[in-house]
Amino acid sequence: MNMWFIIAQILGIITIGFEFTSYQIKNKSKYFMVTGIGSFFWFTMFFAMGMATGMETQISLMVAASYSTVRNLVFWRIFSKNTPQSKEFGLNFLLVMIGVALVAGVLSIINAPEQVRWLHTLGMIAALCFVVGQYLPGHHYVRITVSFYAVIVILTQTPLNILYGDFRWNVMGIAIEVAKITSVVIFYLRFSKNPKQPVLQFAKP
Repeated sequence: MNMWFIIAQILGIITIGFEFTSYQIKNKSKYFMVTGIGSFFWFTMFFAMGMATGMETQISLMVAASYSTVRNLVFWRIFSKNTPQSKEFGLNFLLVMIGVALVAGVLSIINAPEQVRWLHTLGMIAALCFVVGQYLPGHHYVRITVSFYAVIVILTQTPLNILYGDFRWNVMGIAIEVAKITSVVIFYLRFSKNPKQPVLQFAKP
């Protein structure tokens, strides 16, 4: 265990806080703001993990995390304005993001070790579903698709993908995804019986 591995775990703890909180928020713009900040720390965790174990198995996750950061922060501004013009821009931006995800996903699959290309293919499919689920109206699509995506990312943080032949686990990477799934479960346990009840609505400045 080297210093970069320890740094990755610290960044992971920060990410958990943002990710868990985001799935307790019903307000779209505030959800995107919180999860966008979380995605930035998520990226830094994967970078540190790559420095510790090898960039070749973390590069696709770094691409996904940086893409997630930009997407979420742009959607935060779009949904906070909530005008016909911003909604139209948001739809066009979503289509561009889907195109970028397809190109980046295919490149990451090609560059991934042959033994785990199937896993990165599943990751690309799950990521695309999640991107669309985030944009769709309501609270359910994003939580269903993020749970599916989290399961796939959990697999990428095991010895199956971290470094072929190295039986190291990225425990913090797994914990982040478990936190997302746990947050979704808690969301439904607490608020599904009263869908009009606000969830972690922050006071306006």
